[in-house]
Amino acid sequence: MKTIGLIGGMSWESSAEYYRLINEAVREKLGGLHSAKCILYSVDFAAIEMMQQQGRWEEAAQALITAAHSLEQAGADFLILCTNTMHKVAEAIQKNIHIPFMHIADATAQKIREQGLQRVGLLGTRFTMEEDFYKNRLVEGYDLEVIIPEVQSRRLVNQVIYDELCLGVIRAESKAHFVRIVNQLVQKGAEGVILGCTEIGLLLLPEDCQVPVFDTTRIHALRAVDYALQE
Repeated sequence: MKTIGLIGGMSWESSAEYYRLINEAVREKLGGLHSAKCILYSVDFAAIEMMQQQGRWEEAAQALITAAHSLEQAGADFLILCTNTMHKVAEAIQKNIHIPFMHIADATAQKIREQGLQRVGLLGTRFTMEEDFYKNRLVEGYDLEVIIPEVQSRRLVNQVIYDELCLGVIRAESKAHFVRIVNQLVQKGAEGVILGCTEIGLLLLPEDCQVPVFDTTRIHALRAVDYALQE
């Protein structure tokens, strides 16, 4: 079994889900008392979030490169970054380590392609929805068509992520808003919806939506387990 290195804490609410999902999957696949070999480096999200808002992306990248180096030196065989937004600096991390890096957008796109879909809605932070670092990877690498919400809906999604979900706050009113936004994406032609923030799966469940839901946290975690258990 390979040792999984996890860069987490962005937020720790979703990092805890990663840990649970990874260990449950290993137990399911291997049985008995088996659990995952993994190392978690959890950053202080307040510092990272401030860098995001101030556009200090090079500084944020360096903080995550430091985390990646620590995991590599500690014996991780490959790395996963437990956040969608900070994949904005994924290339910088990859260039500074000597072990594989499993990109969350790749794992998600591959899952979408397995289901034969092409047009997908994308929910996430404003960075993930509005900038190209994530969408372009889906479009150029996997020939997907990505649809994002209207401006007001994007603002609402971003606000709920930072002000509620990252703090462990789950509100029925926010879920209703997210369901409405998903329905609008479906009306625009979305055949499925990417939960492109690792906290959204804490609020929005597959049964809440009329189209397939691609929970990036679950997809990423389970893909990591598959790779860790490969001979």
